[in-house]
Amino acid sequence: MAYARGVFPMGESRHDPSLHWVNPDLRGILPLDQVHVSRRLRRVVRKNRFEVRHDTAFGAVIRACAAPAPQRWSTWINDQIISLYGELHEMGRAHSVECWHEERLVGGLYGISLGAAFFGESMFSRQPDASKVALVHLIARLRRGEFQLLDVQFVTRHLAQFGSIKISRELYRSALAAALNHQGDFSLMPAGLSGAEVLQSITQTS
Repeated sequence: MAYARGVFPMGESRHDPSLHWVNPDLRGILPLDQVHVSRRLRRVVRKNRFEVRHDTAFGAVIRACAAPAPQRWSTWINDQIISLYGELHEMGRAHSVECWHEERLVGGLYGISLGAAFFGESMFSRQPDASKVALVHLIARLRRGEFQLLDVQFVTRHLAQFGSIKISRELYRSALAAALNHQGDFSLMPAGLSGAEVLQSITQTS
C-alpha cells in the first residue's frame, strides 16, 4: 500500500532496528525508453563475463547489499528490512537480478514489482561492472515485460550515467498511477540470453 502511494521504507542504519517512511520532494526515475548504455559497458555485456540469473538467490543478494563495501561502510538495510523483503520475495513481489562468475555471486540488485512499476532498492558489486551488468539485464527484463516505470528513488552518480533523472513528487505520482493501471511481467524474458541479445532492446549509446 505504501509503494502504491509513492512512499518507501528505509532503516536508520545497518544495526538499528527502526524504520522510517521516505517521500522525497524530488524522485529519481530511469526512463525505460531513454536508457543510456556506454560503449564500454556494451562491450562488457557482450563478453558475457557473468552468468545472469534472476530470483535464484534473493536472500544472498539483499544481505550482500546490506554488507559494508570499500566506499560504503554502512547501509540502511537492517535485519528488519531483510526479513520483510524476504517475505515479499516469497509473495512474488520482490525480485533479484544476480551476476554469477564461476558459481560465485559477484553482483546484483533487488527491488519490488507492483503493476507495471518496478522499485529498485539497492545493488552491490564484488567484481568490476557486475552491478552495472545486472542493471542492464534488469532494464531489458522490464522492457520485455512491458513495465512503464523504473523508480530508482534517488539519482546517484552511478545511476545518472544510465540516464536517471529527478522529477517532482506530483509528476512521479502521476507516472506511478499510470503504471499501476497496467500489469508488467517480470518473468517474461527467456533465460540464457546472450549479452548481445539483451542489448537489442536498449538502443541509446553514449
